[in-house]
Amino acid sequence: MRTATINQLDPLEYAGTEALNAICTNLTFAGNHLKKIVFTSSSASEGKSYLVMQMTMNLARRGHRVVLVDADMRRSFLVKRHQLVTDGKLVGLAHYLTGQCSLNDCVYETNMYGACIIPAGRDVATPMSLIDSTYFSEMLDELARNFDLVLVDAPPIGMVIDAATIAGYCDGSVLVVEYNRTRMRELASCKKQMEQSGTPVLGCILNKVKFDTISAKKYYNKGYYKHYSSGYYKKEEEQNTGNTTSNPVVK
Repeated sequence: MRTATINQLDPLEYAGTEALNAICTNLTFAGNHLKKIVFTSSSASEGKSYLVMQMTMNLARRGHRVVLVDADMRRSFLVKRHQLVTDGKLVGLAHYLTGQCSLNDCVYETNMYGACIIPAGRDVATPMSLIDSTYFSEMLDELARNFDLVLVDAPPIGMVIDAATIAGYCDGSVLVVEYNRTRMRELASCKKQMEQSGTPVLGCILNKVKFDTISAKKYYNKGYYKHYSSGYYKKEEEQNTGNTTSNPVVK
C-alpha cells in the first residue's frame, strides 16, 4: 500500500475534542452493520470536509481501521488544505473510476496509524457518470470488507445531487449543519433528498458552534479550566476577552 503524509491538521480545543469524541462514540455504537457512512451538507464551507478528516483521525486513535474517501471530485481541497504529500505521483478516486489505476494504487496509508485516505485525484466536470456505476459501488463494498469504517466525504447535497447517489451505496448518511447559517427549510429539503436514496439519515452534526452559546458552558467554568494544561485552552485572560471557538455538537 502506498503512503501519504498529512502535514497540516489544525487541532481542536478541549471542548471541540470532547464533542468529537461523543460523535465518534455514537457512530461506533450505531451497529456493526453500518460501515459505509456518507457525509454531506446543505452548502459549501460548512466545515464538512474538515470534520470528516478529524473523525477519521479520532477513530484511528481508538484502534479502528478507517478509510476516508474524498468523493468530491468537483471541487476537492483535501490535498491542499492538509498539505498531503504522497510517495510518487498522486492518483485518486477519479483515476480509479476511469480505469487509470487499481484500487490499491489510490488507497494511501497515512502517518496516523489505522487511517487511510483515497483522495479525489483530479477535478471532474461531470462526475455523476463515474459515481453512478458498478465500479463505485463495488469499490465501497471492497473497502468495507477490509476496513472497520468507510467515511465518504460527498459534495453538498443542496448544490448537486452527487451525495444522494452516493448514499444509495452506503449504510447511512450524516448531515453537517453550520450553526446559525443553514435555514430549517434548506435542511428539511436536504434530509428529504438523502432519504429518497433509501439510505437512513443517522443524524446531523451542528458545526461551528461558538462555545459561549453552548449550555454546557456552565459546567466548564473557570475553576474547571484550571485542571487542564494550557495545551487544551488558551490562557484565562484570553477567555475573558470574549474570544470563542468553533466546535461540533452532537444532535
